[in-house]
Amino acid sequence: MSAASGTTIVFLVAENRLLREALARILDKKNDLEVAGSCALSPTAMEQIMGAAPNVLILDSFTTGNGHLHFVREVQRRIPALCLVMIGMEDDEQTFLRTVREGALGYVLKDASSLEVVGAVRAVANGEAACPPHLCAALFRYLARQSNQVPNLNVKLGLGLTHREQQLVLLISQGMTNKEIASQLQLAEQTVRNHVHRMLRKVGASDRLAVVELCRLQGMPV
Repeated sequence: MSAASGTTIVFLVAENRLLREALARILDKKNDLEVAGSCALSPTAMEQIMGAAPNVLILDSFTTGNGHLHFVREVQRRIPALCLVMIGMEDDEQTFLRTVREGALGYVLKDASSLEVVGAVRAVANGEAACPPHLCAALFRYLARQSNQVPNLNVKLGLGLTHREQQLVLLISQGMTNKEIASQLQLAEQTVRNHVHRMLRKVGASDRLAVVELCRLQGMPV
């Protein structure tokens, strides 16, 4: 179904049917919003979303679980211009940052009002971001930390370390264990072990701290 000019087409994905129906009623009352469909996460969910051709996709917080992140990524791959709004979210910095990394432009907490949900949908449809102010501050802090993790050209050329390996070096220099690094980078602990092992062989270092020292000699800020 095509929308009138200026109308934002919305699709809802939520496990709870009552939630889907309640949100649909709220959004459909707005002249500039139109709900083209809704469903729970299922094998046919992607087809339903593609068929509705929405501008904004609202996803309930269940989609942030590790078992459902592939769905979020697949939506982004198939419909790059689609704006994502996550609702019912936790007031937690790590969850928020992970959701932003997955491509969400809107982040609405579980105790948010209907007005806040509507506001988030309108904001992302206009190319803006929407999230609680204190989590916006967390995003700025995260970006400031990341600025120190830009791949260093001397390290890349001198030691041949990839961007991921340089990330590991920075975290190792902070005294983090493989388990802590895995949690920070959203990787399996075994994957981190494999990265570290290959890195040691690549630079000819005997242990993790030796890699950090080699990178420091190459000018990496660790």
